[in-house]
Amino acid sequence: FSTDDTVYLGDPNLLKEYVLNEQGRIYSGNKNSITGKPWNFGQFESCILDTALYLLEAAGLNWAVRGNPIPVVRRISALVNSSDDGGVLTGNWSGDYTGGRSPLSWTGSAAILEEFWKTKRPVKFGQCWVFSGLTTTICRTLGIPARSVTNFASAHDTDGSITIDVHFNSEGESEDALNYDSIWNFHVWNEAWMARPDLPAGYGGWQAIDATPQEASDAVYCCGPVSVAAIKQGEVNLPFDGPFVFAEVNADRMYWAPNAEGKLECVYLDKNAIGKNISTKAPNSDEREDLTNNYKPEEGTADERAAVLRANQVGSNRKDIYMHRVNDIDFNIDQDENATFVGGDFVLSLRMKNRGTEKRDVSGRIEVKTMYYTGVAADPVKSEVFNGTVINPGEEISQKLVATQEDYVDKLKDGCMLDVTIWAVVKETDQHYTKKDDFRLRKPHLTVKAPSDAVVGQEIKAEVSFMNPLNRELTNSFIVVDGAVHSLKFPQG
Repeated sequence: FSTDDTVYLGDPNLLKEYVLNEQGRIYSGNKNSITGKPWNFGQFESCILDTALYLLEAAGLNWAVRGNPIPVVRRISALVNSSDDGGVLTGNWSGDYTGGRSPLSWTGSAAILEEFWKTKRPVKFGQCWVFSGLTTTICRTLGIPARSVTNFASAHDTDGSITIDVHFNSEGESEDALNYDSIWNFHVWNEAWMARPDLPAGYGGWQAIDATPQEASDAVYCCGPVSVAAIKQGEVNLPFDGPFVFAEVNADRMYWAPNAEGKLECVYLDKNAIGKNISTKAPNSDEREDLTNNYKPEEGTADERAAVLRANQVGSNRKDIYMHRVNDIDFNIDQDENATFVGGDFVLSLRMKNRGTEKRDVSGRIEVKTMYYTGVAADPVKSEVFNGTVINPGEEISQKLVATQEDYVDKLKDGCMLDVTIWAVVKETDQHYTKKDDFRLRKPHLTVKAPSDAVVGQEIKAEVSFMNPLNRELTNSFIVVDGAVHSLKFPQG
C-alpha cells in the first residue's frame, strides 16, 4: 500500500484482489478443457499469519532480509513443500494416499495450515494446485500481492537443455526408459508482485515462483523468483531459475529415433506443443484471465522464435536442430474432446493430406495410454498399426482409432487423462511425423438443489446428484463441503 514499499501495487482494484481477497479459483484440466476450481485462500483466518512467521523463523531467514521480498518468496517456495526442509505439505503423485488425504479433496488453504500449526509436522498430501494455493495464502498474509497461475501443456525439462526430448525405436514404439522429460497436462505455480532492483530496468512486476518440488535449485527444492517479462524475452540468464521456467512455457519438443546407422537423430521438431492458455482468476471477477502473452510472444511469430533461440544460446548446445525441413504430407489430429465423457467411446482420427505431385506410401502407429496429469504415461489402452497406406496427390485419407469404455475404464488415473502417441513415416521421402498429445475425458456434471436463503447456526439441507455414466455400480462415493476453515465429508464416518 505504501509507495516506498518494494511490493507497492498502485491500482486499488488489484490490491483488493491480490492481497485482500480470501476467495479465488485455481484452474486445472488440459489445454482443451479448462476447469476453474474454487479455492478458499483464507489468509486472514486465525493462525495463518502466525504460521507464516513461524515458517520464516524456523527456516532461519535472517531478520535483515525479511523486508526484501526477493529472498522471502524464494524461501516461501521452499517452505511450502516438505521435500528437504520440514515444510508444510508432502507431495504425492502415486495415486495411493494412505495415511493422508487425496490432493483432490482439499478446497482451501486454511485447514492445511491449521493442521500444520497444531502439529508442526508436514500435512499429507498435495499436488501442484495445493502447493500453489498455500503459496498464495502465505504471500497474501504477509502483504505480498500474489496469484495462482496455471500453465496448460506445461513442460518439465530435467536436463536443462530447454528442450523436451521424446525417444522412439525404429518401429515407432516409445522408448519410455529414455524419456525423462515430460509435459504435464497442467501445472500451477504462482506470481508475486515486487520491484527487482537486482535486474535490468523493466524486469520488475510479476515474478514467477513455484513451490511444487520438481527440480532442486541451489540444492533446495524451490523455484524463483524469476521475472515474467524476462522469460518472455528469452533472457534466461537472470536470477532465479530462468531456464527451467522458460522451458515450462516455451520449449520445443524434439522427437528422436535411430537412423540407418543406429545413431539417434532428431526426426521431428514440434514448436507449438508447450505453454497453452496460461490462466489466472481475473481481478474482482470469477472469469478466467489469459496470461499467455505475458510469458511469450504470439506462437510462431518472429519475436517468439527469437526468444526461443536466445534462450537456447544460453541454455542449450543443440543449435543444429533448427534446420529447414521440407515435407509434403500434412498430418492433423481430430478428436472432439468436449463431447467425450467418461463411459463413452474415445474416437481419434489421423488425417493425412498429400500436397505433393507424386503418390506417397505412409505407415505408422496410433497408440493410447492412460496417464497422470504430470505427463507420465501409465497403462496401455489400445494400439492401431497401419502399413502401406497410399495417398495420391491432392488426396486426404484418415486412420481412425476407437477406444471403448471396456478398453480404458479400469485403467484411468486421477483426472481421467489419456496420452496419445502417433508415429508415421513416408516411405519415399523419409518424412517423419511424430506427435504426443493429451486428452481429458469429461466427468458428469453435478446438480445441486439447495434453498436460496440460509441462516447462520441453523441446519440447511441440500441435494447433490449426478448420472452414473458407467455400466457398473459406483462404490466409496462421498462429497466434501468446505466452510471458512473446516470441511465436512458426507457420508461421515
